[in-house]
Amino acid sequence: MATSNLASSRQLLIGEALRRAAFRSPEVEAYVYEDVRVTYRQFEAKVLHLAGWLQQEGFGYDDKVGFILRNELAFPEIFFAVALAGTVGVPINFRLTGHEIRYIVNNSDSKILFIGREFVDTIREIRDQLPLVQKIVVVGSDKEVPGMIRYESIFERHTTFTPCEQLTDDDACMIVYTSGTTGHPKGAVLTHKNLYMNSMNAIAFSGWKPYNKQLVVPPLFHVAAMSTLITTTLQDGTSVIHREFDPVKILETIQSERINSLFLVPAMWNFLFQVPTLHQYDLSSLTSCSTGGAVTPLELKKRIMQTFPNAQLYEAFGQTEMSPCTTMLGHEHILRKTDSVGLPAPNVEVRIVDEEMNDVPVGEVGEIVYRGPTVMKEYYKNPEATAEAFKGGWFHSGDLVRQDDEGFIYVVDRKKDMIISGGENIYPKEIEEVLYMHPGILEAAVIGVPDATWGETVKAVVVPKPGHTLTAEEVIEHCTRYLASYKKPRMVQFVDALPRNAAGKVLKRVLREAHQP
Repeated sequence: MATSNLASSRQLLIGEALRRAAFRSPEVEAYVYEDVRVTYRQFEAKVLHLAGWLQQEGFGYDDKVGFILRNELAFPEIFFAVALAGTVGVPINFRLTGHEIRYIVNNSDSKILFIGREFVDTIREIRDQLPLVQKIVVVGSDKEVPGMIRYESIFERHTTFTPCEQLTDDDACMIVYTSGTTGHPKGAVLTHKNLYMNSMNAIAFSGWKPYNKQLVVPPLFHVAAMSTLITTTLQDGTSVIHREFDPVKILETIQSERINSLFLVPAMWNFLFQVPTLHQYDLSSLTSCSTGGAVTPLELKKRIMQTFPNAQLYEAFGQTEMSPCTTMLGHEHILRKTDSVGLPAPNVEVRIVDEEMNDVPVGEVGEIVYRGPTVMKEYYKNPEATAEAFKGGWFHSGDLVRQDDEGFIYVVDRKKDMIISGGENIYPKEIEEVLYMHPGILEAAVIGVPDATWGETVKAVVVPKPGHTLTAEEVIEHCTRYLASYKKPRMVQFVDALPRNAAGKVLKRVLREAHQP
């Protein structure tokens, strides 16, 4: 079937990208998940049905659709259906607690939730605290769940999809929440054009060929993994989805499915190389290896190149608000520019500036700021944070970098003290606010310390209130009640006082220097 209409075909719409792929390559496999294999024709039909159901149920232009799913076939089905219907997707980290999920669902104004069956109890506990949610759809359940809709039942009814005529590529497609330094996550509003152009940039840079076959392992709620669904669709390629990270299964799948491309965060690559039978697999089909989400050590890069000699290695850098890639380091520069995150991606304008927005000289440290079609539209319902982020007409990343005389960029520090552990972004402020809720804690500061497996791990430096005795286990348990497991401190150290400057601000740099393992 041809694309929906002439007007929408002129736009860089995510749903139209799928329809074009189905028009060009209807019998090519679009997705493989466990024992299910789906062609573009079949996938488009299911997505259109789901988009029509959303419209039939009264969800239309700019209505927000939350989804909490592990990696499974329903994820891309919902992702593309939401985009086609003119609604706006809100992918939610499935590792979050009910307390954290409630905030995102309410802040995003989500009217309907799609959830995996394993999250039913979590949502039940907070159901009466989600006033805007009209319907909850359960994915993967064999039986009806009282008060909720079984996902497969949607496809037992007749629906008709009507293209959303007012939808343009400058409209929101997804709101992706990123942990905020103020304690609450912020919703980065990513438009259809943002996401489409990010994938075009990736294709231009990586040289991926049409009909590329990728293996999807990192969680799809992350924009980096989610964006690969679009990139592969633009090339009529095949996405093989793994529900969770299993190093042996990855190697088996590369061999059996003849996978061409694989993106893993550094911690995942590390675990892959711990498989003792690694060299018994035929890995010759792999032509593209990608890494990102955290700094990739040189020795790990060398190991990837040695293990997959037919593959080009690419390293990406960026952030959610940029859809997400901003710089890329190509295979030919991996060993020459070992500490660099590469050159600016196509269509991403880059400056490195001081506090007054003046460009700093080559080699000097400044904040990297961005402009271009992949820059988010805004922070949802947060005009103050949006104005701050776009000060001077450029998006302020919060990352401190330097640039060499060839234009290659090197990350020096993070202005916002963000911790990256296993590819997950963790903001100390969010954890600190939870620590301050404990009745026995007077002061607390959270820092990242080096970790051989995860890159960084979370450490809490705590000042107990006078007369209170605390244990590390008690502090960690307190955090577990309010935070996703990956955010909780792995180490706790008790001190008499936190180092501060004359203005009373905690000196995180001093803490990091004093509390390295």
